[in-house]
Amino acid sequence: MQLRNSATRFGLVAISLHWLIALLFLAMIALGLTMTALALTDPLKFPLYQIHKSIGVTIFALMVLRLFWRLSGVVPPLPATLTAFERLAALLAHWGLYAILIAMPLTGWVIVSASPLGIPTILYGIVKLPHIGFIAARADKAVIEHRAELVHALLAWSGVALVVLHAGAALRHHFWLGDDVMKRMLPTKALFARGKEPGR
Repeated sequence: MQLRNSATRFGLVAISLHWLIALLFLAMIALGLTMTALALTDPLKFPLYQIHKSIGVTIFALMVLRLFWRLSGVVPPLPATLTAFERLAALLAHWGLYAILIAMPLTGWVIVSASPLGIPTILYGIVKLPHIGFIAARADKAVIEHRAELVHALLAWSGVALVVLHAGAALRHHFWLGDDVMKRMLPTKALFARGKEPGR
């Protein structure tokens, strides 16, 4: 089983992190739209917020792991047929998604820390996440909360746009250009074959 990346495809760890984070991000968007649309008196509002915050912390932890994993190993190069503009666009989209998925949980933490309501965050109903002390203690924290909410929403919709762009580019590579860019991020049989493509 190929755990680490090789020169031609991504390994099991990178692929698992990629798809798990993608699914969690899409779930977060759905949760965010649902919970903000509910009335304050709706009994589902509080538990949905808690789930949203719990998944946000999970995404942050997975992104830190993914970043460490990427920087500690090889990354399959893009096809040589791509233009300089395509390479730059791919690079900006990729690292833009990394930045957004790390920044969103942090802005979410600022929001709950600055909220005048002071509602605690209980991760998965088990572990309490402390508020950011110097933000929670500020007299103008309502202003901070509002600004952080704007940034959080901007990051969310920017992330959606980049995910759509990323998915569209992958489909273009597979169906239009006919290269292996999309296939090397899929859990195909080659990933689990022994002795055919050694991991590094």
